[in-house]
Amino acid sequence: MILYFTGTGNSEFVARRIAEKTGDEIINLFEKIRTGDYSRIRSKTPFVFVVPTYAWQIPHIVRDWIGHTKFGGNRSAYFVMTCGDSIGNAGEYIEKLCVKKGFNYMGCAKIVMPENYIAMFHAPERDEAIKIIEKALPSMDAVIDVIEKGEPIPDKKITAAGKISTSLVNRIFYPVFVHAKKFYTTEACIGCGKCEKVCPMNNIDMVDGCPVWEDHCTHCMACICRCPEEAIEYGRKSKGQPRYKCPM
Repeated sequence: MILYFTGTGNSEFVARRIAEKTGDEIINLFEKIRTGDYSRIRSKTPFVFVVPTYAWQIPHIVRDWIGHTKFGGNRSAYFVMTCGDSIGNAGEYIEKLCVKKGFNYMGCAKIVMPENYIAMFHAPERDEAIKIIEKALPSMDAVIDVIEKGEPIPDKKITAAGKISTSLVNRIFYPVFVHAKKFYTTEACIGCGKCEKVCPMNNIDMVDGCPVWEDHCTHCMACICRCPEEAIEYGRKSKGQPRYKCPM
């Protein structure tokens, strides 16, 4: 069973490719996370979690959802993480999570996809994004081959920087940087409410036709990147930047 979470579509693209190749059932975790649905999930095939990388770990909201949810059937669990560059030492923390859940940890794979974290980095234009995705296809297919064979994903050497990023930097990053204080709308906002609908945290309320951000943002970038009018900004960092949605 393929379970995925996505903000701008990268992890969905990878998840759907895995599902198409393996024939496995696929589940979008958006509504489950948004509504706090922790009902039991059962699968005859290994669980394959496809998620983005947030500060060199799986998103805390996905980690917490897995922690609260009961799983039945097959006890093997693969993790596939999309990223702009690195997943650091995420596998060590995922393995600990798997031990708590009684999963047989089958490894963690990195798939480099177009950068979407425009709160800090520059996202590519459409043509460049397509090239990056096409370059990533062999990596996706290699992971699919391992999953279909039921083999563990080979371990990758973790650098000292990767270990520090996943541990110390992640602990600092969330409380210091992951907040919605810098989001605001411009005069281009038409009050369509899409930002509120695509927020997995229920962190956006429409007040008098305008979005208002609360204080439990996870920085998935769904609101700013999926706004049809590009009317949302994140401080000065996002100004003039392309908004990113997976083009394939």
